[in-house]
Amino acid sequence: MHLPPSPRRRSAAWAAAVVTAAAALIGPPSAAAAPAPAPSPKVDSALLDTLGEGEDSTFFVVLKSQADLSGAKRRGSHAAKTTAAFTALRDKARGSQRSLRAFLDKEKVGYESFWIANALKVTGDEELVDELARRSDVERIVQERHYALDATESAVTGDAATDADPVTPEWGVKDVKADQVWDQYEDRGEGIVIANIDSGVQYDHPALVGNYRGNNGDGSFTHDYNWYDPTGQCTTSAPCDNNGHGTHTMGTMAGAGGVGVAPGAKWIAAKGCESTSCSDSSLLAAGQWILAPTDSNGRNPRPDLAPDIVNNSWGGGDTTFYQDIVEAWNAAGIFEAFASGNDGDGVTCSTGHAPGSQAPAYGVGAYGSDGQIAKFSGFGPSLVDGSMKPNISAPGVNIRSTWPGSTYKAINGTSMATPHVAGAVALLWSAAPSLIGKIDETRQILNDGAIDVDDTHCGGTADANNVWGEGKLDVLASVNAAPRSAATVTGTVRDAATGTPVSGALVDFRAGDVRRQVTTAADGTYTLHVNAGTYTVTTSRYGYATAAAEGLALTTGEQATHDIALGAVPTHTVSGTVLDVTGKPLKGATVQFTDAPVTPVTTDATGAFRLPAVAEGTFTLRTTPASPALCNGVHSTSVTVDGDETVTAALPPRTDTSGTSCAPAAYRWINGTTKTGLTGDENAKTLALPFPVSFYGTSYTSASVTTNGLVNFLAPRLGDYTNVALPSAAQPNGVVAALWDDLIVDKKATVMTATTGTPGHRTFAIVWNNAAFAEDTTARITFEAVFDEATGAITLQYQGVGADSRTKGGSATIGIENQAGTDALGYSFDQTVLTDHSAIRFTPKATS
Repeated sequence: MHLPPSPRRRSAAWAAAVVTAAAALIGPPSAAAAPAPAPSPKVDSALLDTLGEGEDSTFFVVLKSQADLSGAKRRGSHAAKTTAAFTALRDKARGSQRSLRAFLDKEKVGYESFWIANALKVTGDEELVDELARRSDVERIVQERHYALDATESAVTGDAATDADPVTPEWGVKDVKADQVWDQYEDRGEGIVIANIDSGVQYDHPALVGNYRGNNGDGSFTHDYNWYDPTGQCTTSAPCDNNGHGTHTMGTMAGAGGVGVAPGAKWIAAKGCESTSCSDSSLLAAGQWILAPTDSNGRNPRPDLAPDIVNNSWGGGDTTFYQDIVEAWNAAGIFEAFASGNDGDGVTCSTGHAPGSQAPAYGVGAYGSDGQIAKFSGFGPSLVDGSMKPNISAPGVNIRSTWPGSTYKAINGTSMATPHVAGAVALLWSAAPSLIGKIDETRQILNDGAIDVDDTHCGGTADANNVWGEGKLDVLASVNAAPRSAATVTGTVRDAATGTPVSGALVDFRAGDVRRQVTTAADGTYTLHVNAGTYTVTTSRYGYATAAAEGLALTTGEQATHDIALGAVPTHTVSGTVLDVTGKPLKGATVQFTDAPVTPVTTDATGAFRLPAVAEGTFTLRTTPASPALCNGVHSTSVTVDGDETVTAALPPRTDTSGTSCAPAAYRWINGTTKTGLTGDENAKTLALPFPVSFYGTSYTSASVTTNGLVNFLAPRLGDYTNVALPSAAQPNGVVAALWDDLIVDKKATVMTATTGTPGHRTFAIVWNNAAFAEDTTARITFEAVFDEATGAITLQYQGVGADSRTKGGSATIGIENQAGTDALGYSFDQTVLTDHSAIRFTPKATS
């Protein structure tokens, strides 16, 4: 991105253009306005305050219609519950949002849809909010909020134990008696998947890397379905943590070396917090992902891969907005724990905050090693609904856990108490798998096992009050009281030829749609508690043939041994050629197996690659083009290696989330025939379209064209000379960036249009002829955007691309972006990728 020109140049030309365009858009003055109506009770007061200042605001429109989740609650297995809940929520949102989306499309207002809360994120002014509030299908309109993470303090670092078997449990782990559960029940949370919504996680921290679900156990990692970053803060597809908070809470849940309550549980994570705070947008996206994890691009949801438990160490205010997500998780059998908040003073009541203070949420207070409630811990009763809060209390003062940089740190907060509860549920469900997904029963067992603390100054009783909730968490007591319907299976996985223990092997138990998994420890051993039944046990590890045993019958209370022998397999060479989207050999592409520990390689000038010594088996081979990606997508294919293999990886067209694809096209220039009258610097003009143009699912009959190479379907945007990478939440949104740069249409340049073809098969071209670059008007370029009536495709074409880097796109953005600024297909950003007489076509996904 280039810097904007000096204020001196802008002060004349830009200001004049703004005045001229604004006058053309506003039109003649209207008659005296009627008195403003009283604000709707549907609109929250914080939003009204912002709108009263005359500014646009971002808000959520929550619909009245809610999905019936009773069917999900009645389902048996975890996968069945999550799948039923996801289907009900998504289908209800699709149907009930249709009318509202049509209205917003008509008004040319961008939006982002969420199914888990049946809400749309919108940015608009007071007039739009008033119109939305009058709709009968709208329940409420809520301003977007941000929730703070706990401040950190009391740093402690050092060479603490990071062994797989805990040596010195932290005080909080011992206080809730997790270490006693480990010893008495051989239970460290095996077979349970735990998650957090937080600032992220350092996934390769020594105390966390071993039980990250994305760890394939052989040196490779699969982040799809195991990690999600809706904030866009991480620079790669791998988990990151730019704060430390999320790494800390995950360590308390599942860290090795004595810091975690359930070090045998697998973990996954969603980054719902940008850095020191969490936006509603990111939290909603993360909340959806928890119920239906997706790949790293947010596509192909898999509710069957949802975690069993999710920790939420964030909150603030007294909103009920997040309540729909809490209830959805509960219906899906996902146990949630929420921090009670840190605004207490040790005396004042009703200091807890949402979502932890909402009745459907399981809120957690904090206490110290001295046995006293933490001064900062939020008390009840809830200001949201009057319910008793917190539900329970756990250690939250001087809690030492994992920290980015592979270190450790001790900090305070209800954020630190909450993961003790989440980890405790992992121990409980691992020991008593008949409780998995049963939220009410699990809460009752936690409550009954808690140690009562008599403090009724905020109301309640000695055994359940608004300071401590049900009391101090005691997971041993809860596990002792849990149903005894499980069998315990232990075993060792060994190399069949040498007898050597095999670590990192995945042992998978399945009975019907019930599935439990555990990974072998360094000595090849595993332990898993499963409900009585007949299981198929499948064991896999890179470098070995998969072993399957059917008909393993287990009875209640049985202590069974199931040892497994794996046979090593030969290795072979996998080689081949990578072709770009046009079928030509592609240099510099990265070729790697995503689920095998084989060193990635890069294609040479002929597009060739060679991966030596790949073990027999079936793996996913992924080919990623080097930057700039242009229209080359990522190629993935399953390769069965049973000898030397040759693969041709033909890269597909790159697509965005909506399914629109990008590919080079045949150059067929259309000359402009009709002048638009658009001239100057920082100017815009709205044009009537000769046929309706569908753009990201919305049909338009007009569009704004700017001097800076943009076609904007929402509204003219003045002063848009500073281009950005797409997508971007900042306006302009809903654009075709034919060549978004700081351009001037002077006396030597024109912007013209042309319509060709017959009805149903017409094309409409918007042509920028000889446009000058503001930084140097001797550099000029001609380009056009062509809209195809029959296919909905948009083709961008270029003439006059010369030696100057600007004419090659070196300071421009090229691509398309949806109306909410959340999805885009960016061809390039400040990259010298254009050639003379070239064309790029964006084709929408075909609809049935």
